[in-house]
Amino acid sequence: MISRNLRHLRVFLAVLELRSLTLASARTRVSQPAVTQALAKLEAQARGPLFDRTRHGVFANERGRVLGARVARAFARLDPALAALSPRLCLTASSSQLAALIAVVDTENFTLAARSLGHAQPTVHRAITQIETEAGQKLFERRRNGLVASRASATLAQAARLAFAELEQAEADLAEIDGREVGQIVIGALPMGRSVLLPQAVAAFRRQRPQQPLRIVDGLYDDLLVGLRRGAIDLILGALRDPAPIGDVVQELLFDDQLAIVVRPGHPLTEAGALDVELLARQSWVVPREGTPSRAQFDAFFRGSPGGGPASVIEAGSILFMRELLARGDFLGCISEAQAVAEIANGTLQRLDVAAGWENRPIGLTLRSDWVPTRAQSLLLTRLREAARSFVRN
Repeated sequence: MISRNLRHLRVFLAVLELRSLTLASARTRVSQPAVTQALAKLEAQARGPLFDRTRHGVFANERGRVLGARVARAFARLDPALAALSPRLCLTASSSQLAALIAVVDTENFTLAARSLGHAQPTVHRAITQIETEAGQKLFERRRNGLVASRASATLAQAARLAFAELEQAEADLAEIDGREVGQIVIGALPMGRSVLLPQAVAAFRRQRPQQPLRIVDGLYDDLLVGLRRGAIDLILGALRDPAPIGDVVQELLFDDQLAIVVRPGHPLTEAGALDVELLARQSWVVPREGTPSRAQFDAFFRGSPGGGPASVIEAGSILFMRELLARGDFLGCISEAQAVAEIANGTLQRLDVAAGWENRPIGLTLRSDWVPTRAQSLLLTRLREAARSFVRN
């Protein structure tokens, strides 16, 4: 694991830029033996030399360049947030202090933060106090329900999260040099993505990367977005938002989907002929939850109906739940057409022919705007894009 020792990493960047241990020693204000020791530790963690030593200086090799790119990105995120509190923090802040800050921002409580880190509460309190002393200001305001982070400390915590994420990606980049599969890829999966597209792409990815750690995180869009922006999730797959939810993420369209109204085979409405809005409004429905693009389209379909929308509604985004519930009664389901395609094909659900005039629903990827994927992450993105082609309407 690449060291989180920020001083060692700053020394490494100085050597990378100046190509001299002596000049790096002067810039970082540490002794030359300390520079040598810092590099030795990093090279041991990187599983190989980072520099070629010559009479004309020290020059980064492939490992050094790979690590240097990630470390530079980490400090580009971190240093502006540190300097906003105090320029000296760029020299004095440690990764353990920043980890404590992140934990307190997340939990809003010193005791809970300490528990999440496996530390004693006084250790976490001391780390926060050290940053506050250097910054000359309080990082948190005490309120009845817990600690509320100042804007500057919340910004620093976010910058530290993303800086640490860059260092984790550095480990994966370095492993690629040795042909090792390192670094867990975390995918935030919305209902449509996890039921059809994602399994197809992951199966293809696994044939090329049989040991690459993968984790699929199911959740609500807002929760997944928080994880994405914090660097805990690498990408979100599913319905896109219009407009994009915030400026630090980008959306990539993979294909357009539409909604479908489905029932169990043998449902009375399959033989009912023309299905008007008033008849459909009297049925019992399983529909997407409030706040989703799908639900907005469903509600719009019934808007203006003389009797209003359906009175009997169950909110659920799972095709498995919908299939099982529809099999047990005369319910109607409203769901993504792509999500239900397998169920319709194997006969467990039947689509009703309703002239609903559904708008296209954009399905795609949501990514951090300045994210630089590892080679394995890039490969997974390629497999997702390839799998999506089978859903593109001709």
